[in-house]
Amino acid sequence: MFVTHSRILHRHLCRGLSTLQPTIKEQISSTPIGLLLETKGFVKSIRNSKNLSFLDLTDGTTSKVINVVLLGKEPPKFQIGQSVSIKGEWNISKGAKQDYELIYNCKNPEHSYQIIGPVPEDYPLQKKATSMSYLRTLPSLKHRTSTVSSFYRLRSFLETSVQKFFNNHDFTKVNPPLITSSDCEGAGETFKIAQSEEFFQKQTYLTVSSQLHLESLALALNRVWTLSPCFRAENSKTSRHLCEFWMLEAEVCYLNELDPLLDFTENLIKWVTRDLAQNYNNEYLNGVYLDENVIRSRWDNILKEEWKRVTYIEALNLINEEGIDTLKFGDSLNLDHERFLAKNGPIFVTDYPESLKPFYMSKSKNYDSQQPTVACFDLLLPEFGELVGGSLREHDYEVLKESMIKHNMKLDDMNWYLELRRNGTIPHGGFGMGWERFINYLSGHDNIRDIVPFPRAPNLCNA
Repeated sequence: MFVTHSRILHRHLCRGLSTLQPTIKEQISSTPIGLLLETKGFVKSIRNSKNLSFLDLTDGTTSKVINVVLLGKEPPKFQIGQSVSIKGEWNISKGAKQDYELIYNCKNPEHSYQIIGPVPEDYPLQKKATSMSYLRTLPSLKHRTSTVSSFYRLRSFLETSVQKFFNNHDFTKVNPPLITSSDCEGAGETFKIAQSEEFFQKQTYLTVSSQLHLESLALALNRVWTLSPCFRAENSKTSRHLCEFWMLEAEVCYLNELDPLLDFTENLIKWVTRDLAQNYNNEYLNGVYLDENVIRSRWDNILKEEWKRVTYIEALNLINEEGIDTLKFGDSLNLDHERFLAKNGPIFVTDYPESLKPFYMSKSKNYDSQQPTVACFDLLLPEFGELVGGSLREHDYEVLKESMIKHNMKLDDMNWYLELRRNGTIPHGGFGMGWERFINYLSGHDNIRDIVPFPRAPNLCNA
């Protein structure tokens, strides 16, 4: 028996619903049995039998689908990929895969359907399994698949979770500029903006990091963070690199030692991972390409009680003693080295050689002029490598100026940054985390290009 229109209206008014079409996620969670329900979405799959046909409808708001039962010997003809509207009776499912189903009976005058958006016969996303490499050739359609859409829902959840964590620790979210006149890292891997000298009267670039501007804001607001796009003209075609990516960055004032910054970084990552694990219900991660055992093992790695900490020199000794390589002071750690160091769990490697790091880092607490190091760290994850990099920032005017000259920085362009050290300077530090790398790790996936809707990499900008 159908719920009366007055009861439907009362339910909507009580819940304070807007005039927006209810989502499939909402309908699955709150529709009373027996209601005449209209749902809208894409046809994900079609199954036919002698007197019944079945459709799975999705709209991207959840990994779950609405199963539609089409009664009658000649049911409406649908195609996978069509966007449709179907009105029928919401009922308890007789199948084992879902709790509810929508029953459409062509003989019932209150039931109806409409094909909102048709598809061609060669619509490329059929029910059969599709490889990720093939999906990368479909930049405008790949988002409709279960696995890829799950990455986006996961990303949305993690952004909300991160914001909660920072709010709980008195951070202010800020929005630094994307156009800058300085190269934060000093590596020269910047995208120059055409006609900027004519427009800005100086050469400008797309930012490689928000750090320098964040430092300025932190000196006013004490604790700041941002999640912003960054751009690096790095000619790397690996599954770990993008030319356009998002960076979670934070700056904290009144830091004189590295350990509190490491503690905070560890607490942030553990808190967000725990939040995900506690709310995990197949909403954020699902799909034929994702292995739940891998996902759970990665979460367990992060949630280990204690993360190890070693200095760069100690790391060299571990690598050399194990026979992994023969390294000397000043050599960079490659991916194999990082994975070896993190084989038993997340690990912080601190105090890298001064020669390997940018101009803005302060000297290590136990600075040795024979083997000069800076107060910095990289966080390495098992089977993955670097996730976070951070440091204490040099806050002494003369020391910073000398470092900038040594690194061939243009003091005129960087004067706004340098002058912060002469106007109420504060010891401070911060870190940056590759956001797509974090999502990659938590999702159990291994290719960063599948985590973003339209990846940008060398020879890759096709939409």
